[in-house]
Amino acid sequence: MTLTVTDLSITRGGVPVLENLSFELAAGRALILRGPNGIGKTTLLRTVAGLQPPVAGQIDGAEETIAYAGHSDGIKPTLTVTENLTFWARVFGAGSIVPALDAYALNDLADRHAGNLSAGQKRRLGLSRLLVTGRPIWVLDEPTVSLDVSAVTMFADAVRAHLGQGGSALIATHIDLGLDGDVLDVGPFKARPRDVADMEAYL
Repeated sequence: MTLTVTDLSITRGGVPVLENLSFELAAGRALILRGPNGIGKTTLLRTVAGLQPPVAGQIDGAEETIAYAGHSDGIKPTLTVTENLTFWARVFGAGSIVPALDAYALNDLADRHAGNLSAGQKRRLGLSRLLVTGRPIWVLDEPTVSLDVSAVTMFADAVRAHLGQGGSALIATHIDLGLDGDVLDVGPFKARPRDVADMEAYL
């Protein structure tokens, strides 16, 4: 499954942030987004994941193929680790949650309520959800936040395994994960300043 983005222009709060952005993400590959804070990486990822519409351009290959992980861990604090993963596995019609527990060393925490986990443990649980979605394209926004060195290795290994199985990953991160992939600097696609008349079209 290939994700193709063509001449994409996006806004944040009605203000243009990126424009005329194109890229292709092929099966088995990772694409790492780079750029200064505030330039629009999160907005781009949310747009690709279908959480907000673009102003212009086209996204092909995204429908029902993307699993998105943003700044929120997306877990239910009153459920245990096992119950959280089981919930998401049922939502996506996936099978066993054992590979997800194993990949992020969550077995010893399986019966603990998510609300009682540390920040790093919550992040590991949130990322483990990707493994029960069955979706080939992972769209990830700063996924290593709150992770220690060993957990970052777990994450990188999980992504590497996903790529090896024909999946792909679009990742905004400032650290080197050692993945076989390409880097896209979104800086050159920063939207040009608009005058008041231009801005009315975006509001």
